[in-house]
Amino acid sequence: MGTPTFVLASASTARRRLLQNVGIQPFVCASDFDESQVQIENPAELVQTLALRKAQTVAPNFQSALVMGCDSVLAINGEIHGKPANQEEARQRWLMMRGNYGELFTGHVFIDNLQKQNLVKYQVTKVYFTSASLAEIDAYVATEEPLKCAGAFALEGKGSVFVEKIEGCYSNVVGLSLPLLRLMLAEMGYSIADFWN
Repeated sequence: MGTPTFVLASASTARRRLLQNVGIQPFVCASDFDESQVQIENPAELVQTLALRKAQTVAPNFQSALVMGCDSVLAINGEIHGKPANQEEARQRWLMMRGNYGELFTGHVFIDNLQKQNLVKYQVTKVYFTSASLAEIDAYVATEEPLKCAGAFALEGKGSVFVEKIEGCYSNVVGLSLPLLRLMLAEMGYSIADFWN
């Protein structure tokens, strides 16, 4: 069995960089799936369903590819949050997050067109936020970084200064869990080294 082309069904530069950092050069094909079609209250179910739909949207375009779909949400006090729609929503989110913690859920899906198999899993990481001041929150929101991220913060960006600690997988908060990626590839009969360039 040959090694299939690794396709990332995501426009996320953070996810692409994570893969590149571990030696995988993905072919990026962003999904145009409308996430508003899916209404699920459970964050683990939601991210797995959205990741699957994204991968399913892209997979038919590639005959012998391994297509990866991902989706992340932050749950605070049991309430699910994706990317904030605007600066005011990001500010309100930060007022809720400061001095609090959230659980970052990321769904991971592989559709293997070569072996005709699918694998769906999720990872969760607990993120503790500092008690940022109102001035700091306003300055951070003004950078517009929070508008690009599930949970309104980028752990690999300016938002990292407001994260006190994390419990669990660091890369999961950035966009995908690299340890889970390796385990999922192994479960499908691949080694991560098969995809190294």
